[in-house]
Amino acid sequence: MQLEEDHLGPHLNGKHLRPESLMMSYGYNPEWSEMAVKAPIYQTSTFVFKNAEEGKAFFELAYGLRQKEEKEELGLIYSRLNNPDLEILENRLRIWDGADEAAVFASGMAATSTSLLALLKPGDVILHSEPIYGGSDYYIKNILPKFGIRSMGFRANATAEEVEELVNKEGIGEKLAMIFIETPANPTNHLVDIEACATLAKKHSTEAKKVVVAVDNTFLGPVFSHPLKHGADLVIYSATKYIGGHSDLIAGACAGSAEIIKAVKGMRTFMGSMASPWTGWMLMRSLETLKIRMECQARGAETVAAYLKNHSKVEKLYYLGDLSDNPQQEAIYKKQCSAAGSMIAFDIKGGEKEAFLFLNNLKLIKLAVSLGGTESLAEHPASMTHSDINPTDRAVMGIGEGMVRISVGVEHPDDIISDIEQAFAHV
Repeated sequence: MQLEEDHLGPHLNGKHLRPESLMMSYGYNPEWSEMAVKAPIYQTSTFVFKNAEEGKAFFELAYGLRQKEEKEELGLIYSRLNNPDLEILENRLRIWDGADEAAVFASGMAATSTSLLALLKPGDVILHSEPIYGGSDYYIKNILPKFGIRSMGFRANATAEEVEELVNKEGIGEKLAMIFIETPANPTNHLVDIEACATLAKKHSTEAKKVVVAVDNTFLGPVFSHPLKHGADLVIYSATKYIGGHSDLIAGACAGSAEIIKAVKGMRTFMGSMASPWTGWMLMRSLETLKIRMECQARGAETVAAYLKNHSKVEKLYYLGDLSDNPQQEAIYKKQCSAAGSMIAFDIKGGEKEAFLFLNNLKLIKLAVSLGGTESLAEHPASMTHSDINPTDRAVMGIGEGMVRISVGVEHPDDIISDIEQAFAHV
């Protein structure tokens, strides 16, 4: 028995269902697979057509040779084009952000690189916030220029007026094609005003060219922030992080309008950057507990942050739940975030030596990059995740030699604090 749907999504007994309720079974019919309650792994490269005419019709739709007829759907062809595990997963992922469509990829960088190549062309300018994830920073500044795409950065905590002034000063308005932001910023937790970026994009859009606002929502989403509701056109995730949530897979995802995702999926087909059926199945497993994991981690981070804020060896704390001394950032937080998440960064008094002593003496918290897993992780951004950023630029971004980034897991916060306390004792 399938749920009834309307333009607002699935509903039951006259009430629209919440995303966490739909993660168990939405988009899957047990009759497809011997009445199995969970979708199986469709570990196949290709699919059999009933007849040659059906194969022709499927390819016509897949390659955009004609428009769909009423009630016609694209059938299964080949797992580089479509696969049941990925289609079910994408149907569930889009619900969190209220998107028309979603697409999943082999990694977060595959999601970012495929989306940017699909939506940008030679001569375009991409305006981006700073800091962003080191891999994205490198791709935008070093790879895109090889395709004739220019980039320009602005501080993540800059005001809307300052960003507008930069665009005018550099004279990039006519060539501006995308505003790419990461909010909260990795690793400083600085927030970017999505609505202000959408307003700026609209100002520089024309009938012939729409300036796209793309948001890397990895740090808070898709539970605690929904960029599409604030004017973004595309939301991007490293699904390795909270969506996967167990540090046992690599994946990426994006969501947005049907038109934009169609373009992104078209590029994905020919770049071959889609996720595998096995990864899709594991992500479906993880979506079932996404909200309860993120809520647990956020509660733990609040306790850990309160401890760090008053510690004598902490020079500065970067945490979304503590913005009272920054009214501008606090206003953005209240507008576009529903919780502070579980990412914390802090500057330890001293520098790299003191940061390394602290990291080397952690026992419960693991010294590793990545984030969003069930286990707590700690790393040194300046020498690890953001090491490929120019040192001068890193300093301007606020990524100092004494900065430590912690991803709070689901362990008891008192135990996490005990580990931090004993590690500080060695500094």
